[in-house]
Amino acid sequence: MSGRPDGERLVPVLAAAPAADGEFVEITDADVEQVVELWKTCELTRPWNDPYVDIADARAGDGSTILVARADGRVVATAMAGHDGHRGWLYYVAVAPELQSTGVGRAAVVAAEAWLVARGARKVQLMVRTANTDVLGFYGRLGYADQECTVLGRWIESDRGRVGLE
Repeated sequence: MSGRPDGERLVPVLAAAPAADGEFVEITDADVEQVVELWKTCELTRPWNDPYVDIADARAGDGSTILVARADGRVVATAMAGHDGHRGWLYYVAVAPELQSTGVGRAAVVAAEAWLVARGARKVQLMVRTANTDVLGFYGRLGYADQECTVLGRWIESDRGRVGLE
């Protein structure tokens, strides 16, 4: 497990975020099902990305984590953060629908950025699907801007574990 497995407080939620119990902490085993459900509710999952594998991978090393905020005993916000040795990356920033536009999303980003800065990140990047204009506006208000680059990718894993060009 990465970082602070005991759930030690990382960063206070901003005053503008009235929902959470007051802090973002690293995910625990007990949070996993609620996190996956939140990601599904927020339409962040895709059939080709198993959220359970993504959670396990993020928790496997010191270079990444998943931060959660709770309200009334349930997970209401998440942010996955990873440091690749050069830049910080944000993934799976999610807020329960009833708490969107309350400041909790901003607090999730701030918490993840603080986690990354503590690990040496000088720049934070993220990817947003082009059609998701509401989320593009959210990140724009937080100072994120198009970096004028194209993200390319290809799957290198086929048939579970076999790597190669086909």
